[in-house]
Amino acid sequence: MFIDETSIKAHAGDGGRGCSSFRREKYEPWGGPNGGDGGKGGDVVLRGDDDQNNLIDFKYKPHWNGERGGHGQGKDCNGREGRPALLRVPLGTIVYKRDTGEKLAEILQDGQEFILLKGGKGGFGNTRFKTSVTRAPTKTGPGEPGEIGEFRLELKSIADVGLVGFPNAGKSSLTTLITNARPKTAAYPFTTLHPQIGVSDYPAEYDRLVLADIPGLIAGASDGKGLGHRFLRHIERCKLLVLIVDMAGTDTRDPRDDYKQLLKELELYDKALLDKPRLIVANKMDEPAAVANLKKFKTRYAKADVISISCLSEDGIPKLRKELLKRVRQMRAKEKKSPRKAR
Repeated sequence: MFIDETSIKAHAGDGGRGCSSFRREKYEPWGGPNGGDGGKGGDVVLRGDDDQNNLIDFKYKPHWNGERGGHGQGKDCNGREGRPALLRVPLGTIVYKRDTGEKLAEILQDGQEFILLKGGKGGFGNTRFKTSVTRAPTKTGPGEPGEIGEFRLELKSIADVGLVGFPNAGKSSLTTLITNARPKTAAYPFTTLHPQIGVSDYPAEYDRLVLADIPGLIAGASDGKGLGHRFLRHIERCKLLVLIVDMAGTDTRDPRDDYKQLLKELELYDKALLDKPRLIVANKMDEPAAVANLKKFKTRYAKADVISISCLSEDGIPKLRKELLKRVRQMRAKEKKSPRKAR
């Protein structure tokens, strides 16, 4: 199951109580106060984890609590700090306040941490209240309560390549061929019900690409039709968009109209998506009608970058893999020269 949006309730640990204690030794029966302070409560911390790919851990465990700080003890011994509640989230996670919708943080790097809620401070022991006038205080601090909050977590996957296309265009088949992901494939629309994240390894190049395959778009997706509109946010951070077109024209569709409609839905969702580099993959070239349709397609879209493949015969797959790596590497190099803040 792929979960990309969920809500949590969190409570940072309360601070420990201060201790009221007095030094009592054989030769110093009036040694004065020696009560230690209470320990600080544990924070609630988000940490980016490259090994996580969705928010399913928080769907079935929505309550997170930091540990309470230890109470102070005699002999000036302070209580220990409470253990933090460490929430390991996938890269690309955004956290919002549930009541106001205020955006609090984005976790974009492995190991990046954000303190969501702070634990309460520990209470003072009676040693802290000793003065020249009050030589034997019994007063102590109770410890402050930890912060409480409700939050909404939303995942926007960080992938190098985003696969976009109509249902049954071949996105899942292509994902299976070039990555380690194994999405369900079948000959009916909306086989893919949630995004698939796969890794394509290039051992000889000492490199790898992360691909995001989102459910198929249909006309009107931006108005809530179909499934793909829910998951378009997963391609917002992709470096390269791959638009997969069924060049065989299954179900009497025109590949040229399919491509035009895909661009329209991307524009209606977010115009910035059209500014991203994109590559057109003409799939199902093993079908007889695909050859003629490809000629018509190139006539209308002469400037479009098109790579022909067949997921059935695997023709063109090696060429496509090389092209994807080449383009992503070029964009990585540009980002290093002129880094921009992630969306």
